[in-house]
Amino acid sequence: MHRLSRRSVSAILRSGAARYRPVSAASSQFDHRLSGESETRRWSSVSTTGNNFGAGATNPFNLRNEPSAGRRYESTSAASDASAPPAEKFEYQAEVSRLMDLIVNSLYSNKEVFLRELIRHVLGAIFHPSNASDALDKLRFLSVTDNQLLKDGVDLDIRIQTDKDNGIITITDTGIGMMHQELVDCLGTIAQSGTAKFLKALKDSKDAGTDSNLIGQFGVGFYSAFLVAERVEVSTKSPKSDKQYVWEGEANSSSYTIREETDPAKLIPRGTRLTLYLKRDDKGFAHPEKIQKLVKNYSQFVSFPIYTWQEKGYTKEVEVDEDPTEASKAEQDGQTEKKKKTKTVVERYWDWELTNETQPIWLRNPKEVTTEEYNEFYKNTFNEYLEPLASSHFTTEGEVEFRSILYVPSIAPTGKDDIVNPKTKNIRLYVKRVFISDDFDGELFPRYLSFIKGVVDSNDLPLNVSREILQESRIVRIMRKRLVRKAFDMILGISMSENRDDYEKFWENFGKHIKLGCIEDRENHKRIAPLLRFSSSQSEEDMISLDEYVENMKAEQKDIYYIAADSVASARNTPFLEKLLEKDIEVLFLVDPIDEIAIQNLKSYKEKNFVDISKEDLDLGDKNEEKEKEIKQEFGQTCDWIKKRLGDKVASVQVSNRLSSSPCVLASGKFGWSANMERLMKAQTVGDPSSLEFMRSRRVFEINPEHPIIKTLNAACKSNPNDQEALRAIDLMYDTALISSGFTPESPAQLGGKIYEMMNMALLGKWGASPSDAFQQEQVKPTVPETVEAEVVEPAEAGGQK
Repeated sequence: MHRLSRRSVSAILRSGAARYRPVSAASSQFDHRLSGESETRRWSSVSTTGNNFGAGATNPFNLRNEPSAGRRYESTSAASDASAPPAEKFEYQAEVSRLMDLIVNSLYSNKEVFLRELIRHVLGAIFHPSNASDALDKLRFLSVTDNQLLKDGVDLDIRIQTDKDNGIITITDTGIGMMHQELVDCLGTIAQSGTAKFLKALKDSKDAGTDSNLIGQFGVGFYSAFLVAERVEVSTKSPKSDKQYVWEGEANSSSYTIREETDPAKLIPRGTRLTLYLKRDDKGFAHPEKIQKLVKNYSQFVSFPIYTWQEKGYTKEVEVDEDPTEASKAEQDGQTEKKKKTKTVVERYWDWELTNETQPIWLRNPKEVTTEEYNEFYKNTFNEYLEPLASSHFTTEGEVEFRSILYVPSIAPTGKDDIVNPKTKNIRLYVKRVFISDDFDGELFPRYLSFIKGVVDSNDLPLNVSREILQESRIVRIMRKRLVRKAFDMILGISMSENRDDYEKFWENFGKHIKLGCIEDRENHKRIAPLLRFSSSQSEEDMISLDEYVENMKAEQKDIYYIAADSVASARNTPFLEKLLEKDIEVLFLVDPIDEIAIQNLKSYKEKNFVDISKEDLDLGDKNEEKEKEIKQEFGQTCDWIKKRLGDKVASVQVSNRLSSSPCVLASGKFGWSANMERLMKAQTVGDPSSLEFMRSRRVFEINPEHPIIKTLNAACKSNPNDQEALRAIDLMYDTALISSGFTPESPAQLGGKIYEMMNMALLGKWGASPSDAFQQEQVKPTVPETVEAEVVEPAEAGGQK
């Protein structure tokens, strides 16, 4: 193989030329082993076993069927003329410092997009602002009417070569190229327009609220090269001209030059060669692995092949010199046949490697793509190891055209934080198959659908100048609406699948996202509601849909009933549920913190209103006005008596129609927070205490007229309303109702003291002293030290015996 001296390599680097050398016999044999060709002499790129060498050291243009060792072209022009025409110097019309500051600090958020811009636009659209296609597309289009443009037979491709030691990147395309006047007109677009004009157009577009789609109007894509390069050289040759021209510019220069290329070693058959001399801090971009990574990330699906210059290797067996001591020992042992020792070594060489795929899966006919191919694309693109639950491949046409493949993951990400942070990098946006960004904040998908993964490819998206941020426009809103609808169709398909486990898995991972949609997306309530799932009083283990609930409703039932609690057990044992269970009315259990807010935002489903059974004025559809009137007359005085005792703790005391076994319950106001919501709001770190007090102020104390305790209190009210034991019973009943209704007592310790007091009275009456023992205790009380039992005796009787 050829090895170049340090001086030869330096000469190649200085010239930046594409040199071609006939390989030696040994090298031809080496290439023959790699490619399987039988020819003994052919043109090949210089191979080395060391580091990569100068950018532009090789410049092959054709890879027909052999991407690793294809045909190479040798320049045959005459030697450079000593009297070459001088370079023409052009002054920038705009202030260069402002121009470069705008490009480096304002337009692009990260430097690595320079390669995307150069591959996509510098080699085409920026050179031809009136044409949206790149140089290769333009050549292919023009060759339809003028086949002479392809007469040299060079394949259409892009090649990127790096010199990591010197920080040089060379990008070569075999496209249409440019002539002298095109260089002047196109590469000076920003200079001709003026920085002030560019800034004014950008500002006016933003102020007017219109699309800031300035791509190609000012040549910004080309100047992205100065994000990383201190000097840029563009060498271009048009098939319509016999001359090749070179454009040179520096980042901190007020001018650029255009000259004719006369060096035979630097001539190219057709196209453009762009050489970047990187800044000191950005020389890391010149690593072959880094360039390959950027191409795969941003230009993976460009319609033309992109080759990168990569170091490769192959293994071979080589002989090893035998140790003299072992050789002499073998002779002494009389061994006549000696086996040669070998070892395996890796031979290094440099060659072109195809880096991109020219036919992305979303451009293929969905009927021709198998499920395995969809799943494999999903795993490779999003670094997943599990297959998706569902996928959707579609194309939209009309006023907005784009192609997309969407996926529903089978598991939520670790931590489940994407419900809070919508920037999940789950949607990869392409424009004309060039990757733009995966960092969006709700432009294409709302936050509650941020778990959806996929790719979106459009030809006419309104991007900003740097192509990294979507502009707010009608087109984006239409795209978002259609993407959301397709996502819902995909999820609905999972819910209607015969395999119920698939949707259970989906709901376990992404149910909170769908509930969040009830809050954030009122326009899609009709699509979100059928996807909701809840436990109920008749189906605690298996969650049911709202459609199933409506289907199971009683004929006379008008509303959808629900109760919010912290767990299914709490909801099952709440006193609010007693009468509904007797009537066999199903009640939804909302046990997730977001459930109650989601249902309140839905308000109704299929003309059935959602009703919280813990709120006042519950209507079960069985009102008997005559009976209610009799009960109110019977217990009206008792209700007033209880309200007087409780004071401002409750808004009112009413006879309940929802209780059957419990003596009382504490219902929330019709327009206030429920007990569950009050609990959640108390837990908020930044909760407003004043609003909390306002929303929880109205509570309705409901009593069960059929319960023995209420009947006893009713008798006490009529006979002795000032009885202290009866009043203490009211206090204890209220505190107990607080707990059973889901509220938190204001003083748990005080409540505990009341319970102990009542327990003491009950136990004393059942297992305490007999009446005769109590009489004897009263007789001997003056001579016996004061005891706990003596405190129970009435003070009047004890004083009378004294």
